[in-house]
Amino acid sequence: MRSALLAAAALVAAALTVPAPAHADVALREVMFVGNNWDGTADVIESRGTFSRIARINVVPDKQARLTEIYLNPIKLAYFLGIRNGPGEGHDQLVDDMYTTPDGTALVVSRPSFADVVSLNLATGAINWRFPVSGYRSDHMTVSPDGLRVAVSASTGNTVHVLNIYTGQQVASFATGDKPHENVYTRGGRYLWNMSIGEVNTDLDDPFWDWTKGDRRITIADTAASYATRVVDMRQRLDAAGRSDLSDAVRPAVFTPDESKLYFQVSFFNGFVEYDVASDTVTRVKMLPKNPNTSDDRKTFVNDSRHHGLSMAPSGDKLCVAGTMDDYATVVNRATLAEGPLVTASKPYWATVSGDGQSCVISEAGADVVTVISFATGRKVLSVPVGDHPQRVRIGKVPQGWTGVG
Repeated sequence: MRSALLAAAALVAAALTVPAPAHADVALREVMFVGNNWDGTADVIESRGTFSRIARINVVPDKQARLTEIYLNPIKLAYFLGIRNGPGEGHDQLVDDMYTTPDGTALVVSRPSFADVVSLNLATGAINWRFPVSGYRSDHMTVSPDGLRVAVSASTGNTVHVLNIYTGQQVASFATGDKPHENVYTRGGRYLWNMSIGEVNTDLDDPFWDWTKGDRRITIADTAASYATRVVDMRQRLDAAGRSDLSDAVRPAVFTPDESKLYFQVSFFNGFVEYDVASDTVTRVKMLPKNPNTSDDRKTFVNDSRHHGLSMAPSGDKLCVAGTMDDYATVVNRATLAEGPLVTASKPYWATVSGDGQSCVISEAGADVVTVISFATGRKVLSVPVGDHPQRVRIGKVPQGWTGVG
């Protein structure tokens, strides 16, 4: 019995131990990864300066094997086609989120239509490991501050999986509300916040039918206490702030540098909300301009998100907002909440920060480009062509001199 327990303990320890980087002595180069959702590719571009393209990676090298597996399973096929005709807008969702390992040798990718997370060898393009998520769709990810853990939302499994980024072994998991979406680490990795958005693929979008959208909440897991969780019901906080008109489906979210305030977008709303963490209250709500050419018919909004994409300058004084359905992006002064120029963009779907912290980088899913906007002036700097329907944009690292796979 004692030997069996020791063996079991050894297996657990092995799963939780992150191996040393394979190439810790290799100099690394900062780049930016752009996930082309409908292509099944990721463009690698410069993270600053000209933002020129370095390479393009195939993130579905096993596509035929995955499709064969799906078509032989009636339940998997039903969900696969549901994703195509729902959130995929008639297309398969082949790449959602991406992070590199700390040693720059692999890219970890969530692939919604294949309900998995894979690690791709950046030297060969081969798959290092594959983790099928619970349920039938994978979604947004985040990586721990030390780069050693990657957390992924399992949309239909109402679960967040936390994986060893080098081996793909599950370190932990915790239950969430319906349709977990965004994930954010705080306090140096001590806490992991998950935002569940509920059902976004039905036409029951009138406020009267809000109750059909499911259990939407923020779940905060304590990574130092066996991932014990607590819940923030944003419905209660919005109601207390006199904003019962707003959805409580928290979409993209970003903390201030000191993590005292959280800014987030919600379904159907052209603007964002400010939440004070210490007082646990909604403190301000910012409505941004409507595009007169955008229909107010909620059923026309992509996955219920009128605005989807939010980032913050490293200094914490500026926010960058992607106005998805209103076809613009804008830089907002955080102190006054005054917006800058409205930069015309075609279905901007995400916003991140350039490597030098000087610019906001948005993905224009409707134009197949990423566009750089200056935090200082709020004006467009340049656009760079990428693949079909770019969505998530993430900073990563590759070995110095890397120019692509193979």
